[in-house]
Amino acid sequence: MKKSQPLSQQASPSQGQSTSLSSQRARLLAYMRAHGSINTFEAISELNILRPGARIAELRAAGHNIRTQLGELLDDQGRPHPLVATYYLSADPMDASEVAA
Repeated sequence: MKKSQPLSQQASPSQGQSTSLSSQRARLLAYMRAHGSINTFEAISELNILRPGARIAELRAAGHNIRTQLGELLDDQGRPHPLVATYYLSADPMDASEVAA
């Protein structure tokens, strides 16, 4: 009988993606630079980022100009969620009042 691997050693779609905060911020920023935007569902499922809003706040604090739009999106089961964040990366620099917001 074949022994099952421990859960920590089983292959997963996100295997090889570090869960360190700096790695999560780097993945999030790279994705937004390539695609222009990302929503909460995409960040969780595609980038293995459990708390995208926290990583966005950290990127803003580092000076990145990221805008947020809340809107209704469907999850992967087709259920509507009314206030899902979509984050947009802007090339315009932030002023000091926006960094604190």
